[in-house]
Amino acid sequence: MFKPLTSLYSYKFPKVVTYMLQVSEYDLWNYLKWLNRTRDFSQIIKRKQLVYTSKSKLIYGFLVVVFILQILFGLTLIYLGLFQHLSGGIYFGLATLISYPIIWPYLIVVGLLVVKVLIINPQTINNNLLAKKKFQEFSGIKIAVLGSYGKTTMKELLLTVLSAAKNVEATPGNQNVAASHYNFSQLIKGDEDILIIEYGEGRKKDIAKFAQITQPTHAIITGLAPVHQDHYKNLAQQAEDLISITNFVSNDHIFANLDSIELKPYIQETFKTYNHEQVMGWNISDVKNKINGLSFKMIKKDQILKLQSQLIGRHLIGPLALVAALADYFGLDQKTIESAVSQTKPFEHRMEPYELNGAMIIDDTYNGNIEGIKAGLDLLKELKFKRKIYVTPGLVDQGQKSHEIHFLIGRLIAKAKPDRVVLMNNSTTSSIQAGLLNEAFKGEIIIENEPLRFYQNLNLMFAKGDLVLLQNDWPDNYY
Repeated sequence: MFKPLTSLYSYKFPKVVTYMLQVSEYDLWNYLKWLNRTRDFSQIIKRKQLVYTSKSKLIYGFLVVVFILQILFGLTLIYLGLFQHLSGGIYFGLATLISYPIIWPYLIVVGLLVVKVLIINPQTINNNLLAKKKFQEFSGIKIAVLGSYGKTTMKELLLTVLSAAKNVEATPGNQNVAASHYNFSQLIKGDEDILIIEYGEGRKKDIAKFAQITQPTHAIITGLAPVHQDHYKNLAQQAEDLISITNFVSNDHIFANLDSIELKPYIQETFKTYNHEQVMGWNISDVKNKINGLSFKMIKKDQILKLQSQLIGRHLIGPLALVAALADYFGLDQKTIESAVSQTKPFEHRMEPYELNGAMIIDDTYNGNIEGIKAGLDLLKELKFKRKIYVTPGLVDQGQKSHEIHFLIGRLIAKAKPDRVVLMNNSTTSSIQAGLLNEAFKGEIIIENEPLRFYQNLNLMFAKGDLVLLQNDWPDNYY
């Protein structure tokens, strides 16, 4: 009881509040929910650290100044009450000192709301209009990449391969919202052949909003899985959002992933499709999936593409094949396509293999959906190693189906038969354990209470001959 109370009056408290706002991505409702359920603020910053951006510096500085001023004012009142006989000075002073952590974490929300209404919203509307004008003026190909997972990977594959013979620009990293599209629009010179724009749907009608601004000529739907279920009522509403791209792009210029089971019912007959077996008239064969890369052939009539990539995992056959087929469609020759595909490699925290003290680590911590879990476990099951370890905290934003999904994850883990399972202790752990037990899992189960310490000491935990798959991340604002 003493520690949670003192955490409210620690000199670190302003930093903690700023961190909570930043991790919540300044979504005030999510921030308030996190704030209201927190009892011990000393336990908030566990997995990451505050990133000092211009916004976070401003908020942190303001809270520190208020913190100092309120202490000085409170102490002054107490002094006046004790030595100058100010009526009620002692009580008002104590109330001033005590009220800081009760008042300011909430008052800062009011300030941010005022800034949002008076400054940010008008600026956002203006930026969206400017971005729309810039995209409308662009006469080349504009490819929108959307879906519940695999968007950034698809975008980066397209950029890597098409850039071998075309002038191509793409939205950077995983920047995929309206503000990112505006920033990207300001970099367009007009002489590009192809623009690739990632869409990061998080709320209903996001896809339509992004499409109105960016005016795409082509679209790729990478797949459908439950994400952001705190903002979508159900998976059908999420799918409806994705399929709304048909209002902006002709159906014969939409490419949809047939390997996505959840997406299949929503794929229209006039869409072009791709999966691990075929794409745009190309047939896929001779697949080899190893820890150092993926290879396969694509055959279309008298054309043959022999592709070798540094990417790993059979779930990437379809995306790679689509990129190669589109490269052919846009005029790249066989030699250029094969050479460009050979340059494709894992992206940071997305099925990224590396060696650590003789153990092979596959970092898939950016993954955050059930389809990524399945792909990772399929790879774990297929690769041959002396000992296999699977590490996960579970998935966030699964809504009312969280128990059902995590029970399934437990069953899937058990079927992959790792020797050891490490679960980060949180609200999903018991559901995953139940799924493991349901499949009579016989391996070792470890519950880790200190995730940051665990990840910082990986080099002490595994040995030569181990294969370790790290999947998903669990931000501090989830429990």
